[in-house]
Formats: sequence, C-alpha cells, structure tokens
Amino acid sequence: MTRKNYIFTSESVSEGHPDKVCDRISDAILDALLSEEPQARVACETFATTNRVVIGGEVGLSDQAKLAEYMASMEDIARACIKDIGYEQDKFHHETVEITNLLHEQSAHIAQGVNAADNKDEGAGDQGIMFGYATTETDDLMPAPIQFAHKILRRLAEVRKDGTEPTLGPDAKSQVSLRYENGQPVEVTQLVLSTQHHDETQTSDDIRDIVMPYIREVIPTEWLTDNTEYWINPTGKFVIGGPDGDAGLTGRKIIVDTYGGAAPHGGGAFSGKDPTKVDRSAAYAARYLAKNVVAAGMAEKCTIQLSYAIGISKPLSIYADTYGTGNVDEAEIEKAVAQCMDLTPRGIREHLELNKPIYQRTAAYGHFGRKPDADGGFSWEKTDLVEALKKAV
Repeated sequence: MTRKNYIFTSESVSEGHPDKVCDRISDAILDALLSEEPQARVACETFATTNRVVIGGEVGLSDQAKLAEYMASMEDIARACIKDIGYEQDKFHHETVEITNLLHEQSAHIAQGVNAADNKDEGAGDQGIMFGYATTETDDLMPAPIQFAHKILRRLAEVRKDGTEPTLGPDAKSQVSLRYENGQPVEVTQLVLSTQHHDETQTSDDIRDIVMPYIREVIPTEWLTDNTEYWINPTGKFVIGGPDGDAGLTGRKIIVDTYGGAAPHGGGAFSGKDPTKVDRSAAYAARYLAKNVVAAGMAEKCTIQLSYAIGISKPLSIYADTYGTGNVDEAEIEKAVAQCMDLTPRGIREHLELNKPIYQRTAAYGHFGRKPDADGGFSWEKTDLVEALKKAV
C-alpha cells in the first residue's frame, strides 16, 4: 500500500555546478553536430577542473572526413557555454581556460548494431532499462520536491544574469524537504540553499537576505510555515565555485535530471548522447507515456519501464506501475502504450522529433516538467496521446 503521510526530499543544482557545466558543453556539441547532420551519432563526454576542460567521445557522420572540419569549432562552443553560464574567475574563465578536444570517430562495431541494413531496422545503441514517471501532485505532473528545487535555482539564475543580484555566482545547490498528508504536499519542513557569491565580505545572513524573497516567490505561500527551517550557505563563505572548487563530469547528476529520487532510475545519463542512444530517447518516451497515462485520468501516479538490447529494435519489455492509484489495470496500460507509440529507436525519434538541435536547453534544471517549445524542444512533455490511450483501453 502506498504511504500517504511522510516527508520526502529532493535536490537540484544550478547550471554553474561543475557537473552541469560539463553536461552543457556535451549537449551544445551534440546540438552543433545535429545542426550539420540530423542523423549524426554522438557520444560526447566532458571533464572540467581548475583552468581545464577535456572533451572526449565518439562521433559518427555520413562523411567522416567532415569531422576534422567540425573539430576546430568545438573549443569555441565550449567557451561560449562557459561564458553564458557566467564564469569569469581567475582559475576558470571562458577566455583563458585550457580546452583539449579528444573526440574521434564512432566504433564500427557499435555502428553495425545500430545502423539499419537490408531487412534489419535501426537497433538500440546499447542495452539498458529506462524509466518514466508522472504524478498529479503538481500541474506539470512532476514530483513537487524536485520541481520546486529546480524552480528556486532557475529564478536565482535569472536575477543573477539580468543584473538584479550581481553578487551571486553561477554555482548553487538547493534541497527541498516536503511533508505529505494523504499523499499530497502540504508543508516545506527543511529548505537548503548554498549559492556562490563574489563578495568575500558577505555572510550567510547577507545571502539569506538576498535569496529569501525569491524563495517565497517560487514556493507556494501555504507551504512555508512557522515550522519551516532554512539552511542558507550553512558552511559560511562560498566564493570559490564551479570547476575550480570541484571537478565536474558529464552525466553525474542523473537523479537531478529526472525525478529527484521519487521514481526509479535505470542508471543511464542523458547529456551528450544522440537520440539513437535509448538511455536518452527511451527515457524521454517513458516520461511521455507515463505523463499521458496520468493526464488521461488512468492513474494519479504512473511509472513506465522500457528495456532494450544493443542492436535490437523492439523493446524487450514494457512494465507499468500505478502504485494502487490506477483506474485501469496495469496490464491494459502496458498493451495500450505499445499500441499507441512505436517504441523502436526509430519510432521514438520520429514520434518525438528528436533529431533536432534541442538538447543544450535540457542540460540544467531538469529534463522533465518543462513546457514544450515551438521548435520541438521538450516534445516528450506533450499530452497529445491522451485520446489515443483512452481509445486503446
């Protein structure tokens, strides 16, 4: 039986967090290559530390000779990302950071499993399991703790970048603990926020005075009570931040990227991977299906799991769990989602139009719970499958 009364916590990190800097660079390079060739195969990883960024991974193009032409632009892409995030520190500055690009061509042995040939459809880029989740506890059909942890940091990034709060730095983390009654969030019990700042004379109290108005602006008023405890820059000064303070890697914030721990995770990261990689595309498809199941009124909560094998086009399994909140049997939901969407790698890419340069924007503040963009970004957040699902069951 699903618990109804409990406290649950999720965390988020800002675009200036070292790992998110790396996610941003990897996805920016992916977007650049997809802009040149929508069918490009990309697996781009980034590492960042003091005064250093290292880019590596594999790229598959229809004309591999073009790869050398694109390599020169990768450094400019990385510097543009770092500049937009806001890093101009002595030991991590977009103009002076040393960048090493080690991207190379895709393995032929991986390509032979993925590429379509003769009577073989395009196969999955790897084996693995992917999960999607949706819940009615927020308008975006996302778990509230992670959604509001993201919103706090996005708001602080906005006022930092527009000059309203010039002393704030790019690196920040938030954490929200929510108390639930009868399965619905009712009160923030603990709120943690650590944000980098440029003025060394500022204290934790000074930072608290800056950020509290934005926290109150973002969090529903009734959730902030006399019992809510705040921990703002609890260790004191936070001037040295970003990759100078701690090294970063692509794909190291997978729980922040998804559901904040409120739902299972298959373990695969997203950033830097083209949509033939089911770690990314099938996780998007699973969220799309779970969100549409909930939007259709079939359940208050829903998890969809998909599994794949490298080189094989069709999913090996489809699993649904509605946590006892369903109005439709889970087995019927499993049949319906398979009937309403082609869940092969090619089918997912075509249905959600994933072969577009739409990924850099996903690199911070979550891949889910965002509004669909007119150019196809966050297409997996649409609820246009509701009627088809209703008919299927």
